[in-house]
Order: sequence, then structure tokens, then C-alpha cells
Amino acid sequence: MLRIYQNTYRRTAKRAVVYSTKVVCCNHSTLCNINGHPRRTQRAGASWERYSQNQRDGFLAHNQAKGWTIPPSRGYGMLVVRILRGAMKLRYLVLGGAIGGGVSLSKKYEDWKDGLPDLKWLEDALPQGEKWSQFSRKLIEVGSVVKEAIDIDPKLKQLGEDKLTEWRSWFDNRLDDAIEAADYQGTHIVETKDDIKAKTTVAALGISADESRKKYDKLQSQVETLQTEIMNVQIKYQKELEKMEKENRELRQQYLILKTNKKTTAKKIKKSLIDMYSEVLDELSGYDTGYTMADHLPRVVVVGDQSSGKTSVLESIAKARIFPRGSGEMMTRAPVKVTLAEGPYHVAQFRDSDREYDLTKEADLSDLRREVEFRMRASVRGGKTVSNEVIAMTVKGPGLQRMVLVDLPGIISTMTVDMASDTKDSIHQMTKHYMSNPNAIILCIQDGSVDAERSNVTDLVMQCDPLGRRTIFVLTKVDLAEELADPDRIRKILSGKLFPMKALGYYAVVTGRGRKDDSIDAIRQYEEDFFKNSKLFHRRGVIMPHQVTSRNLSLAVSDRFWKMVRETIEQQADAFKATRFNLETEWKNNFPRLRESGRDELFDKAKGEILDEVVTLSQISAKKWEEALNEKLWEKLSNYVFENVYLPAAQSDSFNTMVDIKLRQWAEQALPAKSVEAGWEALQQEFITLMEKAKKSQDHDGIFDSLKAAVVDEAIRRHSWEDKAIDMLRVIQLNTLEDRFVHDKNEWDQAVRFLENSVKSKLVQTDETLSQMFGPGQITRITHWKSLTQDQQKRRSVKGELDKILKNDSKHLPTLTYDELTTVRKNLQRENVDVDTDYIRQTWFPVYRKHFLQQALHRANDCRKAYYLYSQQGAECEISSSDVVLFWRIQQVIKVTSNALRQQVINREARRLDKEIKAVLDEFSDDEEKKAQLLTGKRVLLAEELIKVRHIQEKLEEFINSLNQEK
Repeated sequence: MLRIYQNTYRRTAKRAVVYSTKVVCCNHSTLCNINGHPRRTQRAGASWERYSQNQRDGFLAHNQAKGWTIPPSRGYGMLVVRILRGAMKLRYLVLGGAIGGGVSLSKKYEDWKDGLPDLKWLEDALPQGEKWSQFSRKLIEVGSVVKEAIDIDPKLKQLGEDKLTEWRSWFDNRLDDAIEAADYQGTHIVETKDDIKAKTTVAALGISADESRKKYDKLQSQVETLQTEIMNVQIKYQKELEKMEKENRELRQQYLILKTNKKTTAKKIKKSLIDMYSEVLDELSGYDTGYTMADHLPRVVVVGDQSSGKTSVLESIAKARIFPRGSGEMMTRAPVKVTLAEGPYHVAQFRDSDREYDLTKEADLSDLRREVEFRMRASVRGGKTVSNEVIAMTVKGPGLQRMVLVDLPGIISTMTVDMASDTKDSIHQMTKHYMSNPNAIILCIQDGSVDAERSNVTDLVMQCDPLGRRTIFVLTKVDLAEELADPDRIRKILSGKLFPMKALGYYAVVTGRGRKDDSIDAIRQYEEDFFKNSKLFHRRGVIMPHQVTSRNLSLAVSDRFWKMVRETIEQQADAFKATRFNLETEWKNNFPRLRESGRDELFDKAKGEILDEVVTLSQISAKKWEEALNEKLWEKLSNYVFENVYLPAAQSDSFNTMVDIKLRQWAEQALPAKSVEAGWEALQQEFITLMEKAKKSQDHDGIFDSLKAAVVDEAIRRHSWEDKAIDMLRVIQLNTLEDRFVHDKNEWDQAVRFLENSVKSKLVQTDETLSQMFGPGQITRITHWKSLTQDQQKRRSVKGELDKILKNDSKHLPTLTYDELTTVRKNLQRENVDVDTDYIRQTWFPVYRKHFLQQALHRANDCRKAYYLYSQQGAECEISSSDVVLFWRIQQVIKVTSNALRQQVINREARRLDKEIKAVLDEFSDDEEKKAQLLTGKRVLLAEELIKVRHIQEKLEEFINSLNQEK
């Protein structure tokens, strides 16, 4: 057994030596071709890695013992082999276990590997590095010498070569089979380092291989599913992208065509006859709402009792369910003008909207009904139930009869609690209003399922058209009437023998089966089937076939409508010509040198003038701005300076300290905001002043005054000063108030004059207060025949006692002591004047203020020529100069504040005000009610009427020309 093992080991070592050389050569990127088979060389190189380290070491030792050639770079090859051994050992171990049967085969392999001899001693025995290279070269030289010295027998040599070739062929075949088997298994079982690591983790967690495989398969399926979904989404978006690119190319082509033929296309666009007529009616609806002048143009007025089927008849004529529906409640709350026109597509559009509703799509129909209901409810204001505001829309489609219909709210006989108190009368007035047009075609709708005696509409129709020359009677819900009523009674109604009213024609229609979801096509089919099988068509019947179905009704109404239009349009055009001539004559007599300018034109002119005056605002000089700002600032600040700074400081022992405290508190809190308020009022005042100056110019037009004033007031109300200006002013004012020394004589004189003027102004105000309190003087009473009241006499008595106190103590404090109040009161009681202490104090305040201001004026006069002493001695000056210094500081604050406000006005606020005025003008330009309110007068009203009449006449003439061409 040992001999067999040794022989096997020797054969294996011999085989490995040959291929080990091949592997080393491959590391040097050299193509080693043994027996002309490079693929085998590669396979051999790969199979070398299958052997263990002990086996490879044995092969190398045997190679050296035989003297076979070893490349110089063997040391580096060994290093690479060791690295590859550590990296690939586990992989091939698992691969061998999978091929041979798993763990048992791996265990046998480890046992067999342990049975091999230990050849690690070769690593210590063999030289390393440069020594190994020298040893390799020596072995090569020895081999060449031995080969030359020993002459081998040719027969033995040939025999050895044959054996070697046979052995090599057998080994190659077995190696190829093994490699192919390994490749086949590798395609099914491929394990990486991550797989091995995962297996190790699974084993550590105690999870079996089957469970881990199931989880892996599940995750793998999820990944594949996600990949499939991602692929489908990518394909979907790719298709959408291609579709959008295609549409983009088509739109681009259409745009280029439209751009090229823009002028030609504009010439080809021509309005239809019914559209032109509808526009004329729209113009007339805003001009003559009472039919008192010339709007007697024909239109079809649809009237009837509530829930009689008016709207259903109109929808049947329009071939679309375009109106909202309700269960017994009032749905039509405002007049709806529907212009029917023939067109290639069945669409609807509101007069004031660009959207077209495709009536072949249920979604668009729902949107249209929702929009109609919204407009109806929006037109009802102020608690009303119905409105006179007209909702205008156009319906076009194949086979539609051209006409203009007006659907009115249904006539009611009883009001519900949720209706306005005047709903019934409002509907009656509205219905009479539309039927009173002598050329209006009345489409009288009667519910056939109720008793004819309960009808309310027939009486109204008889009042407006007693001869029935423009009335068409329509009996609805005939299918229900046939079941409930006597057919003979229905025949009498349709032959005009039951109602006293007269009509041009009588028609019977069926407008549905009571189902909201039925389409118009289904309703029409049901109507045709009903009349084909109806008992009304028996031989005894008097109803003709042309008297039934909505189709015949629409043909008859359209025919009568156009006949009426052709008969009356010329008369209406002549009436408007006469109206225009009268208005033009009146204009020439009243305004011979002015052109007829409507509100829009006048508004544009006023807009230009207002904006020009805003530009003039920025041209005001800096000096004028500072004067206006100084005046406005002192007007805002003077009261605070006297009441909260000057007078309280005068009461304290330390005047300057109190002044510093008061001024700093003022600058940190109220002063910046008050300054901004003063600046804004100054800007407003200057702008109004410019407007007033513009009124005095020769070319001023007073018709714009109301508009200009309203625009300016609204812009000023909206405009606010920038917030950051307050913070900026606070810093400037605090820094300015820190300066407490007057720098030169000029500033001193200005401060003295400022103090004197301010005190004198306050003295005037105080004298006015005293005059009202104590009454007029003796001279005034004699010259104007006036007398003192009882209260004024008491005040004079109190004043006399108070003057004594001030005369005795000129430096009296602002308040009276208790002893002084008691003395004054007792002295007055001796004179039979009984007053309380509060009455005395009220009288004391203005008296003392006048006394204080007079003293301040004297001090200011004393300080006129005291600047030299002040500059030399400062605060210790013999003459009290604290008042002048205080007002000098106030004056400096006003100067720097006005300068900052002026810059803010010129650089920012004037421009912001300009923007506000433009915004207000833009809003007013879109508000017709506002323009009518602000631009009024005989001149405006006459011009507006004349312009409208001209416009209507032009449209009438255009329609008449087209109508004559159609004939």
C-alpha cells in the first residue's frame, strides 16, 4: 500500500512539474504552447492551483532534484502563489465539496491531504531572494554541461520520448474531462467569498441551509420583480417621451404654418350669421334694458311653469344636457341666453370665457352644468332668489338649427320658506319684460301631465300676445299625459280648442323618461318610438305628424325666428340711425369743440395726468423739501417738547440732567415713529399741493377731479413708510442729541430765534385758551355787545387770586401747595364765590403756563448776546442758557431728521408712491362700476350713449350685409 501511494505521488509530482513551469511563464505574460495547444496551457495553469501547499512544495523539490529549469522570478511567483492560495483555497474547497457531494467529500479530502508528507522543511532549506536566483542559474549551467557530457542512446531516448508522449496524452485527456466537468458544475453552483461569508453567518445564527436557500430565493424573486417593474416603467416613460416628442413636432409644424400664413388666415376667419346676430343682442342688452328705445330684435323666449319641462325642451333642441337638474327645486335662477349655431364639432362656450366644453364627453358636460349652476348662484345677491343678470353661452354642433333662445325661471304659484318675499313678483316681471318685446317669439311650455286649468303661464302669454301672432305652444310629457288623461282632451289642447290663448302652432314633445342619466340620443329615440305607437295617431286623431317630436319643433322655431329677423332687422337699423342722428346733434349743440370720448378714453387721459404729477413730485428742490419737513416735524413734536421735556425739567432742581433723561427716552421710543409720520404727511401734503396747482392751469379739465382725488386717497391709504427708516432715524437722532455744546455764534442765534418763535406760538395758544375760559375783554364786550357767563365770572375771580401768588413769587413751582389752595378758597368765599380745589387747579394750569412762557421769553431775550459768556464759562455762565441749549439740541435733531427724510422721499418713497398709484389705476381701469361712479356728468353720459349707438349700428349693418348675401 505504501508503494502504491509513493508511485502515485511520484506520477502526480512529475505531472505537476511540467505545468508549474507553464504557470510561471504565464505570470511573465509569455504564451507557453506545449504540443501546440495554448488552451491546455491555460487549463494546466488553472489546475495547478488545485493542489495543496504541501503538494506544490513536493513538486518543486522533485523538479530541483531532476535538474529541470526554474525561472529566475520563481521567488516572486511563489509569493503570488501563496497569496492566491489563501484567497482561492476556500473557494475550490467548497467547489470540490459541491461536485463530490458536499461536506463528506471535503472531509475525505482533508484526511487525504493530512496523510501527505510534510514538506515545509523545504521552505527553510531552499535559499530565498537573490540567493535563489543565483542557485537557479547555477542549476541551469550544470544541466547544460551534463547534457553535453552524457550521450544517451537514441533508442532509449526515442523510447522515453514515446512513453512521455503517451503519458502526456493520457494526462491531457483526463485533465480536459475534469475541467469540462468543473466548468459545467460551475455554471450551476458558483460561490463567492460573500456567499461563503453568508453561509458562515447563517450557520452561526442556527439557520438551516434549506431555510437560508428559501429566503435567498424569496429575496431573489423580489429583486427580479422590482427589476421587471423598473423596466416596465422605463418602457412606459420612453413611450410617453416619444409621444410628446411627436406631438411637439406636430405643434411645431402647425405653429410654422400659422406663422407663415398669419395674414391669410386672419382674412379667412369669418363669423357666422347667428354669431353676428348674437353679438348685436349682447350689445343691446347693455344699452337698452327696458326695450324703451330700439331693442326690438327677435329672440326666442322660453316661458312656462316651474318643472314644466322648459329646460328639457331647450336641451332637446340643443342636443345636449347642458343645464343642472334638481328634484323639484328651482334650478333656473337667472335668464340664460343660448345661441345655437351649426358647426363641425358639438361644443359649448360662455361669452366671457375662452374654454370650450366638448359636449360629446360626459366629463365636460358635468363641468358645464356645474359652471352654469355656479354662475346662477353667483348672480343672486342681497338675499334674492332670482336675478336679472343674463348668462350668455353659445352651443355649436352638427345639425343644430340657428337661433337665439332665452330660458327664464319657471313661473311659480306658491313660495317656499327659503325664497325671498318678492320671488313670485320678480319672476312675473322678468317674464313680462322679455315677452313685451313685440318681435320676441314666445315658446310657451305646458306640462301635459297636470291639469290644464292649473297653468299659470297661459294667462301671462295671452296678456302679452293676445292674437297669438308670435306664440308657439309646446305640450311636454305627453307620454305621461296619454296614460293619465283622456286622449281627446290632449287632441283639443294640441288643436287650440281647450285654452283661450291663440298660437302660431301647437307641438307635442317627450323630453325624457324621468331618468337623469339618459342621453339626448336615448331620449330622442324614446320620443320617436312613443309617437310611432301612440294612440294619438289613430285615424280619429286630428294631430298631424309635423306637430310632434323635438326635431320638428326646432325646425319650426328656427324657421319662424329667421322669418321674424328678416322682417324686422331693417326697421331696427333705421331706428338706430335716427337715434344716432339725434345724439350727434345734441352733442354738437352742447360740446361743439370737444370730441366724443367715452369713459375708457377719459380714464386713460386722467391716468396720464396723474402720473405726470407724480413725476413733478420728484422735481421739487431739496431746500423746499427740507422747509416742508422742518415745519411738519416741529408741528408734530412741539407739544411733546413743551409738555414732556421743557416744563417737567423746569420743575426739577437739575434742569440739564432731567433734559438728558427725557430726550434719551424720547429718542429711543416715540421720536423716530413720529418723525416718519411727519415725513409721510409732508409727502402727502406736497402731492396734494401739486394737484391743486394743476387745477388752476388753463387746460385743466374738471371732469377728472373726482377720479384723481379717489386715486390719490386710495394710494395714500395703502402706502406705508419703509420699516427700516425708523431704525435708521433712531441711530441718527441718538447721536445728535449726545452733542450738548453750541459750536458757533450763528447756531446760537438760530437757537435763540427758534426758542422765541416757539414760546410765542405757545403763548398765542395759551391766550386763546384763557380767552375761552375767562371770556372776552371789556372793550370786546362793549363793541360786540357780549357779556360774561357765570362760570367766566368765577374764573376771573380765581384768576385774580392766582395772579397775586405769582406776583409775590415769580419763580413759583408749577403746582400749588395745600396752604395756597386753602388761602385762595377762603379769599374767594369772602367775595361770596364758592369753588372747590379742583376748580382752582383747572384755572391755575393755563395761568401758570402763561407766566412760565413769559419768563422763558425774557430769558431768551437775555441770551441774545450771551454767546461769548457761554463759550467761555459753559454751564456755569451767569446768564441761564439751559433753555437755549435745549432748543438748540431740538433744532439739530430736526435738521438731521428732515435731511434723512428728504433723502428717503426722493430716493425711495416717491417711487413707491408712484407704484401704488399705478396699481390703483390698474384696479380702477378694470372696475366699470368705479369708473362710472367717478367719471360722470352729462358730457360723459352723452358720449357713452353716442359711442354705443354707433357701435350697435355698425354691427347691425354688418349683419344685414351678411344676411343679404346669404339670401
